Amino acid sequence: MVKKLGRNDPCWCGSSKKYKKCHAEFDDKLESYRLQGHIVPPREIIKNPAQIAGIRASGKINTAILDYITDHIKIGISTEEIDQLVYQKTLELGGHPAPLNYRGYPKSICTSVNDQICHGIPSPEVILKEGDIVNIDVSTIYQGYFSDSSRMFCLGEVEPTTAKLVQVVREAVELSLSEVKPWNFLGDVSHVIYQHAKKHGYSVVREFGGHGIGLEFHETPWVSFVAPAGTEMLMVPGMIFTIEPMINLGTHELYLDPNGWTAYTADGKPSAQWEVMVLVTEDGHEVLAH
Repeated sequence: MVKKLGRNDPCWCGSSKKYKKCHAEFDDKLESYRLQGHIVPPREIIKNPAQIAGIRASGKINTAILDYITDHIKIGISTEEIDQLVYQKTLELGGHPAPLNYRGYPKSICTSVNDQICHGIPSPEVILKEGDIVNIDVSTIYQGYFSDSSRMFCLGEVEPTTAKLVQVVREAVELSLSEVKPWNFLGDVSHVIYQHAKKHGYSVVREFGGHGIGLEFHETPWVSFVAPAGTEMLMVPGMIFTIEPMINLGTHELYLDPNGWTAYTADGKPSAQWEVMVLVTEDGHEVLAH
């Protein structure tokens, strides 16, 4: 149960300000949304300025790692080599790969190739070849704070239909950012992505979504990309989460590899994903990792 604060008590956010000068008005507004039946964020996922600064620093490291690995993605490289490059660069920058040994995951990154939707496990046997597409998903712990983002890469001459899929998933993420602002809903973000994918004849994966992040690898909320506008959790300043739709050329249906991690499209057609980590600010948003 949330403790009822007096107006002159220290604010729950840790700012050392009196509650009436800090989050009292904010809490009243949140309660009005809750009474209307909306899902409102719990206090523990609303980050304070010190936490935001730490997560922002982690995000800069994560982005720097993706910038670094971008120069190494080429035909003939194995996904295991990419994993090792990321591992070494992460340590060099003072971080630690968040996926490594997370719930038994054996590698530092996810490398999802062609019809792999997500959580592809790097392997010396997976050699990137002409026409492949691959998602490189990097997640970093830096000074105790978590960050997460991913990018798509096209190897050489990619089939035009597949190249367009890669382009559209990035467009969908960029378009959705316009909906990330206080007192909008996560469903508003989802709606933009779903409609953009649908317009091009693609499907959106339902079983996987974005997530809160910062103090832990995965936090509340879970972020759907098929939810209608005006639904899902209310967005408020201090929330940090990932936007990472997985969009398929064919059906949205999938199957899980016996390894327990890697998801594939059920029809064997390509899937593409793009991921950013975003902070809801007082007047909009800030992308913390991309």
